[in-house]
Amino acid sequence: MSIDEKAIQEHVRGIIEALGEDPDREGLRDTPRRVAKMYSEVFEGIQFTNAEIADMFNKTFEEGLEPVGENQDLVIVKDIDIFSYCEHHMALMYDMKVTVAYVPRGRIIGISKIARIADMVSKRLQLQERIGSDIAEIMEIITGSPDVAVLISGSHSCMSARGIKKSDAKTYTTTLRGRFKDDTVLQLRLK
Repeated sequence: MSIDEKAIQEHVRGIIEALGEDPDREGLRDTPRRVAKMYSEVFEGIQFTNAEIADMFNKTFEEGLEPVGENQDLVIVKDIDIFSYCEHHMALMYDMKVTVAYVPRGRIIGISKIARIADMVSKRLQLQERIGSDIAEIMEIITGSPDVAVLISGSHSCMSARGIKKSDAKTYTTTLRGRFKDDTVLQLRLK
């Protein structure tokens, strides 16, 4: 599915009018076009399924890393910056930091690909909880490892700029798959 910039322009113009503004005044004249272009960029991930994103970033290396007892190899990438838009209010989710960890099963993914996966998944109308689940699913597909963890912290403008207006509130989500669910040693290594 491709993003229909023409339809976005028409709808944004209608929103501007519904707000009581003049869409033909100088400051707003090009706003529908600019918003449509921005939406094409920030919602790029809508066009792809998790399986397609996995195909897009499926660059792994056969390294022979296998879990061995409690001293297993573990890959952790922390502080991946992302932003997204809440599907409930289309409000910005910002200051988001993602941590992705996995136990390699004979192959490892290029670490820049982990950041690219997080970025692409966030470019959808989303829930923070689903961002974690989507990243974990894609990591499982690419690495073949069922042992994946995704931790996310973020601020939500639907809480900070409207409604309750609590600007310092942060939301934390944790997605634990495979051995991360029950293995406290693995969980501690995430810290």
